[in-house]
Amino acid sequence: MSQWFSRVIWRFRGMHVFALVGKSGTGKSFRARLVMEKHNINLLIDDGLLIEDQRIVAGKSAKKENAYMAAVRTALFTEKAHRREVRHAIEKSRFRRILVLGTSDRMIYKICAALRLPEPKKIIRIEEIATADEIRTAINHRNVSGRHVIPVPSIEVRRNYPRIMGDSIKVIWKRGLGLVRRDKSYEKTVVRPAFSSRGTVTISEAALTQMIMHCVAEQAPGLMVSRVSISTDQRGYRIDVHVKVPYRLELKGSIYQLQQYIVDHVERFTGIIIDVLNIVIDNVTDAE
Repeated sequence: MSQWFSRVIWRFRGMHVFALVGKSGTGKSFRARLVMEKHNINLLIDDGLLIEDQRIVAGKSAKKENAYMAAVRTALFTEKAHRREVRHAIEKSRFRRILVLGTSDRMIYKICAALRLPEPKKIIRIEEIATADEIRTAINHRNVSGRHVIPVPSIEVRRNYPRIMGDSIKVIWKRGLGLVRRDKSYEKTVVRPAFSSRGTVTISEAALTQMIMHCVAEQAPGLMVSRVSISTDQRGYRIDVHVKVPYRLELKGSIYQLQQYIVDHVERFTGIIIDVLNIVIDNVTDAE
């Protein structure tokens, strides 16, 4: 389907695109939910993610990329599989309005073109919804603490004993998405927007382990999970899944597919950002 035809279809369905534009770190993601509520917007495009009702439904976060150019490509949906996944999710959703976040008008138009969306009906500047002091505070907060808000509820992984694992990942980020390059050291952090006062949601290590075991059972039923270990360091969450493999079971590319399946499902349904997930073959068992 051509881009022109897609846009005609969207207009026939009565779909409108809104955009929120502001420099990196000025608080776009933080205020996105308020803009969506004000304009009755259903979907959100933010840094490579498609978000609906505070739930990530498709895409991958540019904040996960360690290289600057990789982050730019993710944010602009230049990767074919990434772009196709988000397009398909948009087409399936019966929405009428979508909000696209970007650092410039040019970035907004590139995202709309990549996803075959109509051009924005309304472009909102961050300066229109935030005061100069609020923007300055947001920039200072990003520079000092490196916190980036993704507008989905934070899922805090908590061990069954009193130990809370942090979920920030330090990376090198260059501001401006190719327009002005300034090296900055940031931490990728998923946090609950501060204007929400409903508390936090926690998921125990045991529950996360059960989720991983379900993923293994669905994707690779021949494998048996012996244990799951979850740890964190300065780079973020590290998960090791130890499995037993029946003798003569043909693995080929199935282990890699299983790894991707677990990462995709855990991140999508919990909001957790996984830095490393290793599958460790502990034992080769006798075939039953």
